[in-house]
Amino acid sequence: MSVRRLAAEQPKSFSFTKKNEEWAKKQIAKYPEGRQASAVIPLLWQAQKQAGGWLPEAAIRHVSDLLGMAHIRVLEVATFYTMFNLEPVGEHFIQVCGTTPCALRGAEDLMKVCKKRIGEQRQVSKDGKFSWLEVECLGACVNAPMVQINDDYYEDLTPELLEKLMNDLKAGKKVKVGPQIDRQYSAPSGGLTTLTGDASSAAPKPPAGNGSGKGRR
Repeated sequence: MSVRRLAAEQPKSFSFTKKNEEWAKKQIAKYPEGRQASAVIPLLWQAQKQAGGWLPEAAIRHVSDLLGMAHIRVLEVATFYTMFNLEPVGEHFIQVCGTTPCALRGAEDLMKVCKKRIGEQRQVSKDGKFSWLEVECLGACVNAPMVQINDDYYEDLTPELLEKLMNDLKAGKKVKVGPQIDRQYSAPSGGLTTLTGDASSAAPKPPAGNGSGKGRR
């Protein structure tokens, strides 16, 4: 894993909105006295959402102060987990899975689309709409190749489908989450190939007799 560092340019301050502050208090209250540090990951996640998809240093400090933790301890959490972005991202942050199943199914072609449309990894497009990053397995191997955009998965992609998806997102159109082909979740892409007959006709017949079991030894 590469070394993860905070972005060079940082906002001067950060604090939770009133709504998020109330939410944070409820999260902290879930843990017994002396264990408030257990809320560090959900609070960092909420701070990242509020900051526009990334964690400024000021947000890390704000969370550490809320939890009574040393700043370095919260920084350790933020730099360890790759779910936390330490630099600004686009409005639509594209994570391209590059692990073996996706690589075999065309992930490199998806990355070429990202480079053409956005630029290099971690670079935010000029309009602020997109940024992208190659990541490790996202756990949707049967629907490879796929990407995660913000919180949602988009699967069974081709370069053309990814281009269309990006165009629709940029235009503010509603997009389909999940498989981008005629597939239901992770079912066979060509439709069912087994158990396609009438279920009643395939049911096993009961044994001969009255079924009461009386008189049997």
